[in-house]
Amino acid sequence: MKTKLIYLITMIAVVLVSCTPVEESDPILVTLVVDGRVQTYSNPEPITVGQFLREVEVELSPLDRTNPPQVTQISDGMRITVVRVTEETECETVEIPYNQVTTTVEGLELAPGERQVGRRGENGLEEVCYRTTYVDGEAGQSVEIRRTVTRAPQDEILYVAPTTELEPVAITGTLAYISNGNAWIMRGSNNNRTALTEQGNLDERIFSLSIDGRQLLYATLPDESENTILNQLWIINDTTNPRPQPVEIPVQDALYAEWVPEQPNTISYSRGEVRQTSPGWQAFNDLWTMRIDTTTGEVLNIEQILEESFGGPFGWWGTQFEWSPDGSQIIWIRADSIGLVDINNQTLGTPLLSYSPLNTFRDWSWRSTVSWSQDGNLITTTVHGAPIGSEDPEASPVFNVAVAATDGSFSTDIIERAGIWSKPRFSPILQTPNNQYPTAYIAYLQAREWESSITTSEYDLIVADRDGSNARIIFPENGQPGLGSQDFVWSPDGRHIAFIYQGNLWMINVESGIASQLTLGGASNPVWTQ
Repeated sequence: MKTKLIYLITMIAVVLVSCTPVEESDPILVTLVVDGRVQTYSNPEPITVGQFLREVEVELSPLDRTNPPQVTQISDGMRITVVRVTEETECETVEIPYNQVTTTVEGLELAPGERQVGRRGENGLEEVCYRTTYVDGEAGQSVEIRRTVTRAPQDEILYVAPTTELEPVAITGTLAYISNGNAWIMRGSNNNRTALTEQGNLDERIFSLSIDGRQLLYATLPDESENTILNQLWIINDTTNPRPQPVEIPVQDALYAEWVPEQPNTISYSRGEVRQTSPGWQAFNDLWTMRIDTTTGEVLNIEQILEESFGGPFGWWGTQFEWSPDGSQIIWIRADSIGLVDINNQTLGTPLLSYSPLNTFRDWSWRSTVSWSQDGNLITTTVHGAPIGSEDPEASPVFNVAVAATDGSFSTDIIERAGIWSKPRFSPILQTPNNQYPTAYIAYLQAREWESSITTSEYDLIVADRDGSNARIIFPENGQPGLGSQDFVWSPDGRHIAFIYQGNLWMINVESGIASQLTLGGASNPVWTQ
């Protein structure tokens, strides 16, 4: 009976509870401002602003902003504002003004202060793009986002005559050089100089004077509108003629070319082809000889010595070559080795010197220079040395001066850490009184900071015995700026060296150390023969 009573009481309690009315929560009123409209919504439960906007089908772009932020929970009386944000990109083309460059040029008939236009300037073009932000249709501030040069400006070159005169200096033999894109030649004195070309478009890769100094081989660059060839070869048959007539020869795209010693009217050359990617060419690594009629440019005989090839490491830059003084042998120079060409079998011979190639990680590749001893038994060159630490061999900053016998019997480094642009050169044999004790030297450039010789170091000009001993600085004087990476040449008698210093041609007497400036209008590529 007691159990039934408890059950009855429980059932009555359940019925009473189920009959009690449930209190409903008040709706959440939210005001929405969007796209110029204001509207109030009633929401039964608290949700985030982002969820609310999706429920009322308001689409947001990635740039739109809301106030309050989308993660905020809505509350009664909240005002939600949607700010529409868009961006537009606009571009315009603007001109890049050209600069005027004044260049001193010798041989011009100009009055003091007078200028002559050597090349007209041309403005460049640049595309400038801006991004404008619009907030609810109202434009905000425009911000520059990029500039792209679509046509580079061309500097205007103005020629002026030198304002000073140089002291006359005696010159033995024939000294040729390039100045402002033209070929010049000196004989007897630096005041006796002649311009052999006038167009101002020489390619400095090709500039060779015959042993007797009477014939010049050079290349001209194409017009800026011409992008299908690298260059065109020309010769001047008689450099003693004050108004020579250049003769075009049928060779284009030469990466190397020079006269072959002791083989009259014969040149050798190696070619490449134009590439639109940097550095602008792809080398063939071939080798040809050509005998020509120097008065007409007609080909009398042509022979291929080396076929086209890959060219070894970084072969796209090109194999270089250097003939022996008697024209019977020729050295090949690649990024990682140097050796003799087997002319009879038309192949590369066994390397005389091998080393790790230099990886510049840029659009150029290093090639050493080679100088032959006058008797043809030795060569001297710059080789890439071993690492000094844990760096990769191809990144070593060490460059040494080396000497090798051309018969392959020995090779050795004679100057350590000279620098990448040391460019050692044997002097001619110096004849002493009665020719009893003929002697010879070696000259090279020594980097003042060998660790950074690839990029920034200045150099001193050094003369030493042929084994590298008794080295002494002959230029410049202590405390003066050093030389750059330009080439230098011995005089035919071995008593002077011509070199480029601060943009002009200089000469120094090796024994006395007396240095003289030879030009005022700029110079490069000195070549000195008899």
